[in-house]
Formats: sequence, C-alpha cells, structure tokens
Amino acid sequence: MPRRDDIRTILIIGSGPIVIGQGCEFDYSGAQACKSLRDEGYRVVLVNSNPATIMTDPAFADRTYIEPVTPDAVRKIIEKEATAGTPIDAILPTLGGQTGLNCACALYDSGVLAEFGIEMIGADREAISRAEDREEFAQVCAAAKLATPESKTITTLADGRAYLETIGLPAIIRPAFTLGGWGGGIAYNLEEFDELVTRGIRASMIGQVQVDKSLLGWKEYELEVIRDKADNFAVICTIENFDPMGVHTGDSVTVAPAMTLTDREYQRMRDAGRKIITEIGVDTGGSNIQFAVDPETGRLIVIEMNPRVSRSSALASKATGYPIAKVAAKLAVGYTLDELRNDITGTSSAFEPTIDYVVTKWPRFAFEKFRGSDPRLTTQMKSVGEAMAIGKTFKESVQKAARSLEVGRDGLVSLLEKIDYRELRDQVRRLAKDPSAGLHLMPLTEPLEVSRAELQEAILEVVKTPLSDRLWYICDGLRVGLSIEQLQEATGVDSWFLDQLEQIVSEEEVIRGAETLEAAQLDRWKRMGFSDARIAQLRGAEVEEVRRARSEEKVEPIYARVDTCAAEFAALTPYLYSTWGERSESEPTGRKKVMILGGGPNRIGQGIEFD
Repeated sequence: MPRRDDIRTILIIGSGPIVIGQGCEFDYSGAQACKSLRDEGYRVVLVNSNPATIMTDPAFADRTYIEPVTPDAVRKIIEKEATAGTPIDAILPTLGGQTGLNCACALYDSGVLAEFGIEMIGADREAISRAEDREEFAQVCAAAKLATPESKTITTLADGRAYLETIGLPAIIRPAFTLGGWGGGIAYNLEEFDELVTRGIRASMIGQVQVDKSLLGWKEYELEVIRDKADNFAVICTIENFDPMGVHTGDSVTVAPAMTLTDREYQRMRDAGRKIITEIGVDTGGSNIQFAVDPETGRLIVIEMNPRVSRSSALASKATGYPIAKVAAKLAVGYTLDELRNDITGTSSAFEPTIDYVVTKWPRFAFEKFRGSDPRLTTQMKSVGEAMAIGKTFKESVQKAARSLEVGRDGLVSLLEKIDYRELRDQVRRLAKDPSAGLHLMPLTEPLEVSRAELQEAILEVVKTPLSDRLWYICDGLRVGLSIEQLQEATGVDSWFLDQLEQIVSEEEVIRGAETLEAAQLDRWKRMGFSDARIAQLRGAEVEEVRRARSEEKVEPIYARVDTCAAEFAALTPYLYSTWGERSESEPTGRKKVMILGGGPNRIGQGIEFD
C-alpha cells in the first residue's frame, strides 16, 4: 500500500525530562522516527523539553520546540503552526513514552485535535484507551478468551477495601496511565494497601487503579510485537525476567530470547500476542505485551499492554538489530511490513528476527543517592540506568553485563569477604517495619568469624527479599553450599537460571586449582564469561600473567554479528559484539579509524547528554 499523501506535517511529542522509569530509550525511538519520516518527505515538528536529547538537535526535525510537554504548551504550538500557514495534519503519540501518550490523549479529550483537524496516527484514542484503561483491557482480553489476573478496577479506597476482602493479601496495585509503575506496588498489610491505593488513584491520569490478586512467584515474560493495517504481524523479540512476578521489568535482570519457555508455551504466547494487538486496534505500529506463566502448571496470564514504543522496545531493537521505532513510524503513514526493507539484510521487514546469541540487560541503581528510599524492588520502577551485554551463552552474557554496570565488580564476584550477611539480614528485617531505614552496610575490614551454617541461614533469608544485588547474593548462597532447590523456593527464580549460576560458581574452584593455563581451559573459561582480571583474582595472580598465557595459547576474542537472521542472509550493515570462538565475523578495512568511547549505563550525574 502506498504511503499517505493526504498528510504533510506530523507532530512528534517527546518524553520530556528523564525520570526514573523513562530515560533515553524514548530519545532513541523519537530520533529514529524523525529521521524516518523526513526521509519519506514529511515535514516533522518536534516538541520536547529535554535539551540533552539527540532528537532536539536541529538536524532531526524541520521545526523543534523546546517547550514543556503539557497539553497547554502543545496547543499553543499547534496554533502557532496553523497561523504560520504550516498546519499540523497528524500527531504521532506512541514514541514519547507515557508522557507523550498522555499529552496526546489530553489534547484529543479536550477537543484540540478535532478543532485543528489533526489525526492521531500509530494508535488512535480508542486503541490507547482499550490498552491503558485497566477495565477496558480486561474486557478485551475476556472477549478474546485470554486470562487476566483476578482483579477489579477501582476509583475509591472504599471500593478497594471491599474487594480486598475477596482476594486477601498480598495484593498488587496497578494505576492506569502511569509511567514505570508509578504509584503502584505490592501491599502486604492494610496500612500499605491504603497508602498504595490512595497514591495510585492520585497518580493515575483517570483516577483509576487495578487491584490484582497476587501472582508473586509466577514467571514473567514480554513480547515485543508489531502489526500493520493489512494485519501482518510479527514478534520482534521475546524477553524473560530473571526475577519472578513482583519486580518491575525495568528493575529485573532480563534475558533475550526467553530461556525457559517450552515451544508449546511460546506458541500460545505468540497467538495471545496477536489476538491482543488486533483486538486493541494497534494496526500501524509496535506494542509491548507482558505475560505471567505459572511455573507449576504452565497457565498463561496476560498482565498488561503498552500500545506504544516502551523501554523494552529499545532493548529489543538493540538485541535483534530490528529498528522497531523506524518501522513503526513508516507503518503509521501507510506502509505495510512487506513493503519495508530490513536495512541490515535487505530482506522484508515482515520477517521475524532470529538470534543466535543471548542478550542480558542488568539495571543500575542509585539508592545511596536517595537516603530514606525503600531499597526493596517492587512493581514500581526504581533503577536509574541499565547495561546490556551479548554473548554466545547466558553465562558469558550475564558476566559481561555485571562488568558493564561499572560498579567495580568483575562479573559475578563473591561478596563473602566484603559484607556481613548477618548484618544485611538484620537490616532487611528492619525494612519490613520501616521502609525508610534503607540499607547501610559497612565494608568489612577483617575476616569474619562465622560458621557455614550461619551464612547459609542468613543468605537464605536475605534472598527472599528482591534487592538490587540479589543476583550476587544468590551466587554467594551457592558458594556456601545452598542447593538450587533451596534458592528456588526462597526466590522464585527459575531453576534453569540457578543451574547456570551454579556452573559459574563451580568453575571458580576449577580455575583456582588449575596447575597451568592451557588453551582448552582458557577457552572454556572465556566462553563462560570470566574476564582476565577475574581469572587472575581467583588464582592470586597478576592480570598480565593471564593475558600473556592466553596470547601464547592463541586464545583470542572474535567479533560476531548482530544481523537479525542468525547468518541466514548476507548482512549489509551489522553491528558487532565480542565473544569467543573460531572465526571472527568482522571485516576490518585498511582505512584509518577513530574509536569513540560511550558513557556506559546512565547514573546520577551522567546521563543522556553523553549520548
């Protein structure tokens, strides 16, 4: 189908200032959309208040307004453009996160878009409402015969209290039309329930929250999907949370593709994703759909849907090489998936990506900067940045991700000589009574006199509470002899992931005990994600000694391609990741080169401005 010629000027709304739950991923999507639409000959008007973003560079839009992302400010811009003889014909609301989406909805609801004859493209107001309004979404899922959590949408605390008598505690509070789970959380007692419901109603754009019966302990997955107006549908990426339900996906270590789904479970999830995006009515763009799976029975529950580009969309794009935002922008102006080319392979964008590697995203936190904040991870997002790593296996990928956080840890290192787990256990207990107490661990200055049984007991209690360093604590639990079964029961983390961590921990003893550094051993350790520094640390040696041995044994890194197709087609413009193997897929030229070093994961004091 040809692109639309009845619209000339398109308004893109950015996401405004970076806040917890909404970061540079929407700058990435907005910048892609601006470039994509201008390449098609459209005039692009951009509104965003964040001066550090790439999209606000004058080269990206025909006209850029550095103004507040509010309905009043955007209305004035619409009026100004109309007065200048360049009226806005359409608004694309799905690329500026929840801020941009809510602003566009407010403009529609107040009649501004109708007054100026502006069309919402990408997702119309009715589709947004069906996805974001908790009650409407539940009705859509019910009509499609898809299960959702036992829940009730409420607008008053009294209604919430009445429903709580039916489902009991703990209960999950999910406000409608909010960002990063803002205003929501998990209520374990009546006091917490009252506080969360009141806060959630206040945070919601429509004064509505959904109270869910607890699904704590269920496995959580996401599908990044895309659909066009001809009903072509594709799953771009599956993402699995390391943590079970109860931790916001932005705060959990996540892995792509999903590691523990059976093929039957995946096909059921894929079918459900297609039904949902079709029934909701997103017919020109991408969406993110979240699912829960009962680890005992395999029962599938639909949690929620974002009818827009989400923070996971940026991860999925980088993980697969599929430019979701770019494609979504072109779908919004009339193209279909089969008409668009994959820039990396030159094949149709209707082909679903296939990847032959594992991607791990690890969030970065800054609780030390927020004294008095509750460090326990819940359904409200708290991380300030994230790192992504790619490896041929989960073990390699997760260790690379841990190093990429830039917190001074060379992979899944032991904390047994750095913290007192008994003190940590006592502080976690205090959090249950006073969430503002925080965690204030003093580093150990001398070895502890503590029995193995005491450590096991302390760690087993600590890992029951989702904390930012829980993955390291789990590894220490394995080091002191806790079994996979014990840790699985305490954390709800799938035993497949725990087995992978146990393999890493067990290999540490092999590294310590190896008399020499031979090629086969070094190759095995590198494929498991151990850095030269970590190998040296475990052996009590110098890093240069390990590097020299590796060089002599010709164990060198290679560079493999992210090509969207697992090497099925020739890749024209791939990007690369380091790994270990026999053949490098990079094709260096003889030209002179300049290396540019990025800023790493966002943190307090270092953010999008370096992008």
